[in-house]
Amino acid sequence: MTTREQEIQRRIELSETRVAKAVFPPTTNHHNTLFGGTAMAWMDEVSFIAATRFCRLPLVTVSSDRIDFNHPIPAGTIVELVGRVSTVGNTSMKVQVDVFVEDMYGAGRELAIQGAFSFVAMGEDGKPVAVLPGY
Repeated sequence: MTTREQEIQRRIELSETRVAKAVFPPTTNHHNTLFGGTAMAWMDEVSFIAATRFCRLPLVTVSSDRIDFNHPIPAGTIVELVGRVSTVGNTSMKVQVDVFVEDMYGAGRELAIQGAFSFVAMGEDGKPVAVLPGY
């Protein structure tokens, strides 16, 4: 394993981001489940934090890959969003986000949503810069 690959692995482990949220009525839709737009905003935020922790550089979201809503998330549940860098390029990276749902008063949890977000590191001049300078 090269020094760059070792550094990528080290940073991936350190940058994993977990956020838990309660699903309350202001975040639900007419089906009394988590509104998809709210879920996507939460996922973008978690992926941004993971990406920032990875490279400690200014970033912009450039795309979101397919987002799969596998299971509805009812009001009155807890969700945990887990963001982890999955791919590292020269100036960009991709972060996978998994959203798990669990009953507030019961055991167990289920994978409800999956998606990926791509980021580009930006320099002061507004142009892309290396996410791992020196590697």
